[in-house]
Amino acid sequence: MKKIIALLASAIILLALPSKADAQTIRDKYGSQIGSIQSDGTIRDKYGSQVGKIDSNNYVRDKYGAQIGKIDSDGTIRDKYGSQVGKVYSDGVVRDKYGAQIGKVEKDGTIRDKYGAQIGSARGVPTTWAGLYFFFSLN
Repeated sequence: MKKIIALLASAIILLALPSKADAQTIRDKYGSQIGSIQSDGTIRDKYGSQVGKIDSNNYVRDKYGAQIGKIDSDGTIRDKYGSQVGKVYSDGVVRDKYGAQIGKVEKDGTIRDKYGAQIGSARGVPTTWAGLYFFFSLN
């Protein structure tokens, strides 16, 4: 579960492909470019390699196309088994499966932890996609 919960944070925060016109840059808390996400949901690492995708049905997929999660229309985030792991609300608040606030995605794309400290940015990335940072990683 930790690997799954770790798998798209890096896909949403471990991304970069500035040469693509439709790509939105993802930055770490220091402002360093670490990846990108394209408007079609393709997630690239800082070297431009595809590491995942959010498909047209809001399934989160790894670089091999295997389903690792899903985003429901109400912002609920599910793991590959369909279990709720959290939720991203329309105001950007991110809560875990127990309802505890674990972070927030600001309107300008700033990603904050539960204490309000900036941990990254995803300007121009849809809030629910940016909120995946809290639930998935490629590590």
